[in-house]
This record gives sequence, structure tokens and C-alpha cells, in this order.
Amino acid sequence: MSNLDREAVPALCGGRGFVVSEPVRELLSPRKVKLGESSEVRRLLPNLGRRMVGAWCFVDHYGPDDIADEPGMQVPPHPHTGLQTVSWLHEGEVLHRDSTGSLQTIRPRELGLMTSGRAISHSEESPRSHARFLHGAQLWVALPDTHRHTDPLFEHHADLPVVTAPGLRATMILGAVDGAASPGTTYTPIVGADLALDHGTDLRLPLEPDFEYAVLSMSGEAHVDGVPLLPGSMLYLGCGRSELPLRAESDAGLMLLGGEPFEEELIMWWNFIGRTQEEIEAARKDWMEGSRFGEVKGYDGAPLRAPELPPVPLKPRGRVR
Repeated sequence: MSNLDREAVPALCGGRGFVVSEPVRELLSPRKVKLGESSEVRRLLPNLGRRMVGAWCFVDHYGPDDIADEPGMQVPPHPHTGLQTVSWLHEGEVLHRDSTGSLQTIRPRELGLMTSGRAISHSEESPRSHARFLHGAQLWVALPDTHRHTDPLFEHHADLPVVTAPGLRATMILGAVDGAASPGTTYTPIVGADLALDHGTDLRLPLEPDFEYAVLSMSGEAHVDGVPLLPGSMLYLGCGRSELPLRAESDAGLMLLGGEPFEEELIMWWNFIGRTQEEIEAARKDWMEGSRFGEVKGYDGAPLRAPELPPVPLKPRGRVR
């Protein structure tokens, strides 16, 4: 998925200077962003208060949207560098195309994982014949310097490992929880899990003390370490936890995101992640000139144009406000 802001704001992310080394309960409020002509998303990362959780650097939550008489998701071809995209659905379908030749329909609780590496372009759209409701999350993972120039790759994993406990069904998106590991390719110590909780469930989920964590609420009402969390909000939890108390006040859906704090500083601008302004400028130039990013074949429409770069140098903004 693209960042469709027409006035893209640069942000320097990463580095351990502002990592919270102990458990906290920091509620992050979303910012509403238009996605194409017919969709609106709630953006949780980057946030004015916090810009990364481990290597997770971008989180959009959308829906549930009634798209029975609407085109639904329509994101034209656009570029990426230096990151992975994670497409995750609770309802609906998304048709993915990219410049490696991939063509794949992603369905609920199937992993669509795209590694941009040095450069890739892709589009995402609701199929012409689609389900009534669309509900999901789009996330980015920053690639470390040692892997950010790798070959582009798309993975689709329809059968993911599941951890169960009374009242809990946890589907592994990336990384591992309680011995169950996702087949998705990762480049840093990271975890992502979809947590389906039954009404009345009260349990403690095992965590890695060296990881920092956040929980995104997808549906229902749950208490995360005693904090009520409603759909479209995210709770940052810091580091130093060996377990996480969860209690469901209704049937609820959560996403657990975490990982070792990302040591490198990086610049995010539009759909690019780099380390210097010169890298961002070169990526924008290559996209606008039609080189490096390849072609997305089969999409009925023109590719996105990159927004203008800001008139001042891209300046660091840090991990937190």
C-alpha cells in the first residue's frame, strides 16, 4: 500500500536513543488519511508521539468498510525502497500486482509479504467481484542496511501456524510466539501476530523481554495490561516484559507487533526508506523517469506521481516527538 499524502513529510526514524527500556502504557491516537477516492485509513505509525516499534515503521488500519456498491481499495502502481510491506486482512480480498510479475489475491488471515529491497513497484485493488466488507491493516517493516539493497521478492503464505489457548487463537504473521514461527522472511528480530480473543478470555501472553511491543486493536473491546483498547487505536508497551495480560470484554481482534529496537537511523519520505537525502532524491527521480522500479502489468490505470520534495533539506525528527 502506498502513502498517498500529497505533501509527504520526511521523518528520521530508528536509533536506540528514545527506546523505552521498561514497561509503559502509551496510547497512540490515529490520524485519518484518505486512501484513493473511496477509502479512509487510520494511521498509527509514524505517529507524532512514536515512529517505530522494533522494525515496524508504518501501520494503517482500515475498515470495516461497506464496499458492496463501491470500487473498494484502488491503489495505483507506486514504488518502494528499503522496506517490506505486510498486507493483513480480517474481511475482504486484495489483488496484488508487482513489477516482479506477481499476481495474487490475498484473503483474510493470509500473509502477503513484499520485500522491496533496492526497488519494486506494485498496485493493490479490490477485485471487481468482491465481498461486501473490507477490513484490514497495512504495515511496513524497515530493512537493515545489510539487506536493504537485496533483490525484490513477493511471498504469499496462505497456511500460517496458529497458537491456541483457552479463548485465544493466535495466527503468526512474522517471527515466533510460544514456539510457533511464521514462514515469512525476516531480516531483523521481529514478531507480528493476529490475536483472536473470545468474549471473557483472561490470559497472559508470553513475550521476549528484549523486544519492544505495541498492540493494535482491530475489532471488539479488550483490555491490554489493564488499558481499554478500542478498534483503530494502538497501545505502545515499551520493553522489559516477559508476559502481557489480555482480557476480552467482547469477541475481539488484536495485532501484536514487536521486535528488537531498530538501531539504525533512517529517513522515511513518501514510499521510500533511505539513509540520506541524496538517496531519497535519487529514488524519486528514478520513479518519475520510469527507471529502476520496473513495470506493474495489468493494472487499469496510470501509476502514481511522486509528490514534490520539500523546499528545505530533509531534517531528522527522531523516534519520538
